[in-house]
Amino acid sequence: MKWKQWLEAWKGGSTVTNDHKKWLYMRLFQAAYFILGAVIIGLLFYFIILVIGNRYVDNEKMVLSRTSTVVDLQGHEISRLYAENRDPVTLKQIPKRVQDAFIATEDVRFYKHSGIDIRGTVRALVTDIVAGHKEEGGSTITQQLARNAYLSDEKTWFRKFKEAAIAIDLERRYSKKEILTMYLNQLYFGHGIYGVQMASKFFFGKNVSQLTEDEGALLAALPKGPNGYSPILHPQKALERRNLVLDLLQKNGYLSANEVANMKRYGLGLHVHKIQTHPQYDTYLDMVKNEAEERYHISADDLIRGGYKIVVPISRDAQNASYTAFKNNNYFHGTNPKVSPQGAFVLMRKDGAVIAVQGGRNYVLGGYNRVIDPRQPGSSFKPLAVYGPALDSGHYQPFSLLQDKEVTYKNFNNYAPKNYSGHYNGEMTMYDAITISQNAPAVWLLNQIGIPRSKSYLKNLGISIPDNGLAIALGGLRHGVTPLQMASAYTAFDNQGEKADPYFIQAIYTHDGKKIGEAHPQTKKVFTAQTSWYMTRMLESVVHSGTARAGFTRAALAGKTGSTAYTKHGLRDAWFVGYTPDIVGAVWLGYDQTTNSQYLNGSSNDAVLLFKSVINQMPQEARMTAFTKPQGVADLAHPIHLASIANLTASGTIGKFALPALKLTWDGPTDQRIIYRVYSEVDGKTIYRGHVIGKHEYQINFVNPMSKEVYYVVPYNPQTGKTGIASQKVSVRWITQLSLAQ
Repeated sequence: MKWKQWLEAWKGGSTVTNDHKKWLYMRLFQAAYFILGAVIIGLLFYFIILVIGNRYVDNEKMVLSRTSTVVDLQGHEISRLYAENRDPVTLKQIPKRVQDAFIATEDVRFYKHSGIDIRGTVRALVTDIVAGHKEEGGSTITQQLARNAYLSDEKTWFRKFKEAAIAIDLERRYSKKEILTMYLNQLYFGHGIYGVQMASKFFFGKNVSQLTEDEGALLAALPKGPNGYSPILHPQKALERRNLVLDLLQKNGYLSANEVANMKRYGLGLHVHKIQTHPQYDTYLDMVKNEAEERYHISADDLIRGGYKIVVPISRDAQNASYTAFKNNNYFHGTNPKVSPQGAFVLMRKDGAVIAVQGGRNYVLGGYNRVIDPRQPGSSFKPLAVYGPALDSGHYQPFSLLQDKEVTYKNFNNYAPKNYSGHYNGEMTMYDAITISQNAPAVWLLNQIGIPRSKSYLKNLGISIPDNGLAIALGGLRHGVTPLQMASAYTAFDNQGEKADPYFIQAIYTHDGKKIGEAHPQTKKVFTAQTSWYMTRMLESVVHSGTARAGFTRAALAGKTGSTAYTKHGLRDAWFVGYTPDIVGAVWLGYDQTTNSQYLNGSSNDAVLLFKSVINQMPQEARMTAFTKPQGVADLAHPIHLASIANLTASGTIGKFALPALKLTWDGPTDQRIIYRVYSEVDGKTIYRGHVIGKHEYQINFVNPMSKEVYYVVPYNPQTGKTGIASQKVSVRWITQLSLAQ
């Protein structure tokens, strides 16, 4: 009422009373107070938004993850490592027609707002109120970037408030082009694909710079619902959604009606390049991740996001062959028909470069890796713990005789090792004990050289054990050893006594090509070159004629089997650790958990056969048919094995100066290195008559035809210094006059 009175008085020229003036001033003051309050509240609200935005925005999160690649030494891609399969590109690489498709679809006023589109927000608000719940997004491209980088996809008002605050802060920090670049590189397109470049390669087999308008429209159609609009899974829905994007491009002036009509006639035009999965490489990739963290201090998360190029010394032939072998049930024999035995396999070059590895059958990334799981090594431990250290001491040689008797060692809690065969020879050479894997000689020899000496060598081989008993000789360990440790330790025999540390990464580069790490093979001298060569020769015998003779390979191969018994008729573990002139490897077979109803009913032959099957599929190894003796070391001949002398005869003949002589002949081994010593015996007196080497006859000149002497022959082994069993004794059978005349 007072407003009306005041206006009438003002229009009519009447004098405005003091009451009217007071009332007017009061109203103006109230209005000013209200406006000031609104400004203060607005500034405070804006300050809160800035504080919240600044709190959440982290520039590092705007650095998009890149896919890392793993390649072999020849540059062939082995696999990709990524959290989000992405290949970021610059905005210049993305055609304007593709940018327009996303802007028209997601945020047509992108270049006009400052992070928040009030019109879009009001429209979304009205829609939500009508629906009674959070229904429509109304988010700008900047808000979507904020949500993707910093927030979850929950649909709450508080999340929407944070999203707006972050969007405003992003607009303050980055230009529109920078925001659009980050957005297009961060979008998810389904099927594990992130960013427009990888999406273009996946769906169309081309770089994003080569996309046409309709192809760009299809990509712009997908982020709204990557799974629901997938052109692979739902081609019709994808086509409809693409056409909707084309309509939006026309509506907003990017395309003409005629252009859109022509494009709608096109199909989806897919040329899908699906992501290749290579399960045969999964164990190797896990080992690469472990080494990157331990040796190069690159975390697994950083490795899969940093766009690294990792060069590895893998052999695709060996990796594929071992993977195939692990699928073959013929190598895995167990008692549980529902659960197959497991296994582990590792193969490395003698400088330590790992070329193949399998952590188990049906291994998955991040799974239980049996290559680094300790197991009881059985007899495969003998060369490392006993024979190598004994040879290196200089007190024992390959043909030194070792005790092979059933003994109870009272000083070691009455430890009483048994030979697997139940047979004992009394004594036998180290060479033969290794070849047939006799237990008693190994334990006896460990007792002779001493456990401290054995453990010092094992430590230098990378195997530290708490055990202090003679069971060490047979691989009976408290915690066991891993296949990776075993393979690494055996490199000392293949590398003139130098044990090599295993490695999986040859070199590693950043996404811009800078080398940040490189392998420097680490070796340690453990045995002399002579010891290593002797061990190689003896372990060749294991493969040729001993416990590892199963199967066939043309490659020169040395190695040792091993097994640990679980029951009288079954095993807990089966091993073969072996090497060619160039590579060293280990195979373990067994159940993860051995029980009364679940154990191996095969033998270490299965491990041998699996190993040889892999070697046979490596052409370079198959051509290496002989080990090369290092310079400066003595070679090792095959062992001399004495046998019984049969059919000894003594006949009179004519010797020197036409005087009576005696000729002895016999049957025996064909080894031409055996020395045959000839003796005569008369009146209880033994006379040494001489010897021959490798021959089966001997002549004694100037004999008395009337003598009552008897004769016999004793074989002698010059390698061991031991004599064999003497022949039967024979008397002289003089030849006839006719024979004399001849």
